[in-house]
Amino acid sequence: MGEPKSNDNAMLHNGEMMMISSSEVVHCSEMLHGDNMVQESEILHGDEMVISGNEMVHGSEMIHGNEMVQVNDMIRSNDMDRVNNMVNGDEMAHGNALVSADLSPPTSSRRRKKKSPVWEHFTIQHVPGDKRCRIACCNLCKGTFAYSSGGKIAGTSHLKRHILQGSCPVIKNQERELALPLAEVAGNVGEGAIERPSKRRYRQTGFANATFDQDRSSLDLAKLIILHEYPLHVVQQPAFTALIGSLQPCFRVSDVDTMEGEVYAVYQKEKHNLLQALSTIPGRMSLTMGLWITSQTLGYVSLVGQFIDTDWRVHRRVLNFTMVASPHSQDALAEAISRSLFDWGMKEKLFAITLDNDCSSHDIYSANLRDHLSNKNGVMLKGQLFVVRCYAHILNAVAQDVIASAHGVIFSIRESIKFIKASDSYDQKFTEIALQLEIPSTKILCLDVTTQWDTTYLMLLAALDFRQVFTILETCDDNYNEAPSAEDWKKVEAASNCLKLLYDSAHSVMAVANPTSDIFFHEAWKLQLELANAAAHEDLVVSSTARDMHESFDKYWKDCNLVLAVAVVMDPRFKMKLVEFSYSKIYGVEAAKYVKVVNDSLHELYKEYLAQPLPARPVYVGQSASGNNNTQTTPPSIGDGLLDFDMYLSEIATAQPSKSELEQYLEEPLTPRSIQEFDILSWWKLNTLRFPTLSKMARDVLAIPMTMVSSIFSAETGIRTLDDYRSSLRPEIVEALVCAKDWLLHSPPASQTQSREMQ
Repeated sequence: MGEPKSNDNAMLHNGEMMMISSSEVVHCSEMLHGDNMVQESEILHGDEMVISGNEMVHGSEMIHGNEMVQVNDMIRSNDMDRVNNMVNGDEMAHGNALVSADLSPPTSSRRRKKKSPVWEHFTIQHVPGDKRCRIACCNLCKGTFAYSSGGKIAGTSHLKRHILQGSCPVIKNQERELALPLAEVAGNVGEGAIERPSKRRYRQTGFANATFDQDRSSLDLAKLIILHEYPLHVVQQPAFTALIGSLQPCFRVSDVDTMEGEVYAVYQKEKHNLLQALSTIPGRMSLTMGLWITSQTLGYVSLVGQFIDTDWRVHRRVLNFTMVASPHSQDALAEAISRSLFDWGMKEKLFAITLDNDCSSHDIYSANLRDHLSNKNGVMLKGQLFVVRCYAHILNAVAQDVIASAHGVIFSIRESIKFIKASDSYDQKFTEIALQLEIPSTKILCLDVTTQWDTTYLMLLAALDFRQVFTILETCDDNYNEAPSAEDWKKVEAASNCLKLLYDSAHSVMAVANPTSDIFFHEAWKLQLELANAAAHEDLVVSSTARDMHESFDKYWKDCNLVLAVAVVMDPRFKMKLVEFSYSKIYGVEAAKYVKVVNDSLHELYKEYLAQPLPARPVYVGQSASGNNNTQTTPPSIGDGLLDFDMYLSEIATAQPSKSELEQYLEEPLTPRSIQEFDILSWWKLNTLRFPTLSKMARDVLAIPMTMVSSIFSAETGIRTLDDYRSSLRPEIVEALVCAKDWLLHSPPASQTQSREMQ
């Protein structure tokens, strides 16, 4: 018998050879072990290996010839075919013996080796009763996941998330014990330990560059507390600490005292940034001053600065929120303002200050404040434009006068609506009556919010349309007896007409995102004229309702019409022409006297700006550095023999009086109002070189804050109350929380800040 060949169907056992014809098959239920027949279910130990069909070779080693080959190593085709084709059927190699059937070439049906790292943590199992469907079972938590259904493969993305993103409960427990980040778990520590994910896995899931920074996270937490006005002791609440622990176990939550330090550090950093920004503003700053009180009768003064930057954009920033022992003392408030201006380097740059105090004490209050600050700060125009009253608060005060004049009937309407809305049957009955009367109104009958006068106006407006329905409902329902009388409806109509004037004026102002001072003159002069006409109305109901309104608003008009007029003159679409027109409507034959006051104040203010030095700028031909044209210059000779004529023209120009920038501006034609989306700040930005001195004046005048609040409809009084929690904090922490919130809201996004720091 010759030497056996590798392609013979033979089995070697202990040096002996037994030929097996190609037709002979070793049955799947039997295995050869030495000289014995062993059932498939028995386990072979030592150097034994069982190969059954296409299953993996059990144990850690496989005999190939006289060599040991690891299971994960590939067996090249010139030695033998792949493991799953090496032995067909249920055959076995033991020691130096090899049981082999015909070795057929690989077919396309063989299963590709799985290379994904997730298979180190998952095992594929068949679904009982359905051999076509397979599931992936987690080796750690034994959870099952969809893998394949027939010919469709579910993929491995959901399996990766289960392991790498901490969804597996076993991984979560080990992470907590080891105090490691969620994606970094211990590897190969005892039996059943989780392997550390490779860098390749990190790249796939986005964790390759993820690093934890305790200081950065503490800073972000402080900003979160500031921006959302969370209490500082939120860091000690169990639910909050549990949330942080589940998100990042490494993060050490600070105590209240430490968080106070973090908040104050944010405040100091943002204050430094604002100081640098304010040092570059080209003009003056105007302030708004608000008063706050606490339950301990202490007071706080809020100071907000408004200015226009070099790019002609309006900015509004909280500067201070300072505690004062006597919030109603003019000396204490003036001292707080002076100290704030000194801290911010604005001592010589204050232009105007807007107050929210009531009408009765405005004269004394503003006079004392003006005198105190004028001695320490250089104010313009002898303080005539220095103190301004808030337009929003005067509208609120006038609206409350209207509501008070019709309090009884407004109460009846409010109770009537409550009665109708309290029951579906009454509401349905009210609707049926309205349909029978064929009332065309599309308004909705609803209750008002007593602290917001605009909702009261809308409630009265809707009630007027359904006045007949209220009357009929009272006649057919004994339970309802709140219907207003005919005289009451006249009061409601008069009150609604007056409130409409305030409502339309407020909406016109609120329609502008960053209103400049010029837009308020349009609303104020029309309101002053309408209320004066209503107060003189022949109908006693109308005149009595409007009389109190006009008295309150007329006080505001007398105090602020000069600053309003100066501001509107800075609008190239109107200039002095609108002042002349509106004053003729309001004052009649005496209009010229009031127009002269505005004109004189404009020229006096311009002279004060003219006396100030201007920044370096290019000088145009025929224009001096002071801004005056027609200065005497030697005319250049062009060689045509008319030098004497040129000298004559120069003498004529010199003899004519020069015009100031203000006079040139006022004499130029008005800018057409037909220009859509006209931007007054953009106009002055484009004409700064033409009017260098006047543009400085316009910048400061247009930056005057004519209102202190963004919502005009609130019926809150000028003095507001600080909540009990903030009242219990130290004053410097209260100031840090209030100011830092405003500064963070106006700071650039974090991505832009980081990019600038990297440059």
